[in-house]
Amino acid sequence: MKSRILGLAALLAAALAVLSCQGTGPSGEQDVIPVMKVPRETEAANGGSQFVKVAAAGQWSLSVDYIDGDGWIHLSKTTDSGNASVDMTIDPNDAETPRKATLVLKTSNHEVSKEITQMGKVTAATSGWLELPAFEQKDGFFFGTHSMDGGAYVSKEKSGVRNWSFYYDYAAYVSWWVAYPLNSSLRGSGSRSDNWQATDPLLPASAVCDISNGSYGGYSFSSGGWTRGHQLPSADRLDYAANTSTFYPTNMTPQDYNFNCDIWADLENQVRDFATRSDTLYICTGADVRSSTQRSGSKTGHQALVPTHYYKALLRKKGSDYSAVGYYLPHNMGPEASDYMGDYRDYVCSISELESLTGIDFFVNLPALLGADKAKEIEEASPSETLKNW
Repeated sequence: MKSRILGLAALLAAALAVLSCQGTGPSGEQDVIPVMKVPRETEAANGGSQFVKVAAAGQWSLSVDYIDGDGWIHLSKTTDSGNASVDMTIDPNDAETPRKATLVLKTSNHEVSKEITQMGKVTAATSGWLELPAFEQKDGFFFGTHSMDGGAYVSKEKSGVRNWSFYYDYAAYVSWWVAYPLNSSLRGSGSRSDNWQATDPLLPASAVCDISNGSYGGYSFSSGGWTRGHQLPSADRLDYAANTSTFYPTNMTPQDYNFNCDIWADLENQVRDFATRSDTLYICTGADVRSSTQRSGSKTGHQALVPTHYYKALLRKKGSDYSAVGYYLPHNMGPEASDYMGDYRDYVCSISELESLTGIDFFVNLPALLGADKAKEIEEASPSETLKNW
């Protein structure tokens, strides 16, 4: 409580310092523009709550103007004076489409506002995107999709081309998987930004590991310890804003140094090469933490689960033909791991085999596109035979 009060006081002090030159209002009181801070302006479909921070010099009121629907935002208070925290609770959105409302803060002389967007209850099937596996929007997990500018993807009409989707485990502090399409156009042009981010704009800072100033921390072997391992590689999104989004903590996992720089990097390079010979390569990259017991994060504010395995599910479109393979790699750890890690090609498998290994139904929209029998044939195909044509 003390830290919250101090934070609000600092917020008001900053407002006063910046705006003190603006004079006084009709009543002779200092004319200060109020400040409203909303931790996250995009809320998940399953709803949630957060504290809205208000800093004002006198009496204020807080209200909601609904753009879509009505009554789905609840405020613990709507009037007060000075500094305060208001508990804002958002109901679940059972519709497939996002909805919006505007939070309005008023004082006697000023009005400020913030637009709140709640995502629709999208499923893999309703999106139609080929890269997505089946998933549930349930408590403890967050599904989100980024646009190419790094913000929330709302729709093709409003957001343009989708960037990447993720399925985040709040308790593990990592995403179970990240899914995205890849071709030369989507890859773009530019270079690695190394613009490490403290948070993801779709989640509150308190829900993720802050990896902006260094890696997770953990074992201190001379080989380098835990690295910030990308699921969507930086080199797969080269336009600056899209590249910066690959440095969000929701795209990171604590990854062994040797694994990251050796077998994983080799597989990432191979996947990009596959993409150059495809119309589009649909990719789901994942970190298997279901049986993980080790955590790392002494430098991040949270202890993230260390994955026991990593995987990639690849669906290739070339003309009218579709084919698919998977990889399921053990996350061997320690300075000698590279000595027995082998080659990524040692871990190739069919999609059906990968589904058995991970418990995940990949490419859930493929049957609707090609028919159930054809989709099954693609997912059960021998990877060695499939790769002859890649």
